[in-house]
Amino acid sequence: MNRRALLIRAAGLAAIVGGAWWTRDHLLWPRPTLTFADGAGTPWLAYARRATVPTVRVGIGGREVVALIDSGAQYSVIDRALVAALPPAGRSLFDMPLVAYGVGGGSQVGRGTALDLTLPGLTIGGLRAAILDLGPLASEGGLRTPLILGQDVLGEAVLALDPGRRYARLIRREAFLRPADLAPATVRRSGGALTTEVTVEGSAVEAVIDTGASALLGLSREAAAAAGLLDGRPQESGLSLVLGGSIRSAIVEARTVTFADHLYRRVPVGVFDQPPLPRFPGGLVGMEAFAGRRAALDLGAGALFVSRPLDLTVG
Repeated sequence: MNRRALLIRAAGLAAIVGGAWWTRDHLLWPRPTLTFADGAGTPWLAYARRATVPTVRVGIGGREVVALIDSGAQYSVIDRALVAALPPAGRSLFDMPLVAYGVGGGSQVGRGTALDLTLPGLTIGGLRAAILDLGPLASEGGLRTPLILGQDVLGEAVLALDPGRRYARLIRREAFLRPADLAPATVRRSGGALTTEVTVEGSAVEAVIDTGASALLGLSREAAAAAGLLDGRPQESGLSLVLGGSIRSAIVEARTVTFADHLYRRVPVGVFDQPPLPRFPGGLVGMEAFAGRRAALDLGAGALFVSRPLDLTVG
């Protein structure tokens, strides 16, 4: 599968509940408790799925499931079918109304549940998650990730990524030591997310760092038009997995994109319809931006550290 086909496939542009943004301003959620077995962090955890987005195996209610680690989702999410399959002791429900929006504008209303999870070297207690229909994100024909670990978890630890080896690690913030080859990138904290300025053919766009998206860059239709990408150049059609289903979206090619002091050329960019929400990001920077690089995300401190990409010449 080539990069253009991969752009919006099984772990595509919207595979994070679409970079989900919630009506958080009206809700109060206690922080989960992260307890590391050695006081430092988990071991390096191999990706549990073949997709380019980070997925890990998690213990919940006496069973093992695969979770998507998603820096673009404001809250953690559990699929309704998984909640129904948990033993009664693992189904602590509360009637706090939730409204979730994803890329493409689709919405769902759901309830909440409190979860206790285990990963190798880590216990997560009191994690409040939204109960939603994740559709193909959770189904056997899709990504098969019925659990999404969002900014509520990532705000309590540093997420280290080694995409080339397909490994991820969660590290206690106080124990994190930045490797010498990782340099700070210019980011800021917006709510619980990390945002950065990318340039698209010289036009500046504010984008969320989104580990749940596979594409290097996705843009809202408004941002794509402002950057001059909807100028009549050729478009292709792609399929995005979004909250509860999938949508068709356009793919256009940007001649240049810059992110974290690196210039990318001829970048396929997915164009999505922006939900009717304030502060919804104009862009999503996904895992393709970290190809050939390693990274560490500290959402709690509002920091991102990235290695230089490998420059390989063949010929």
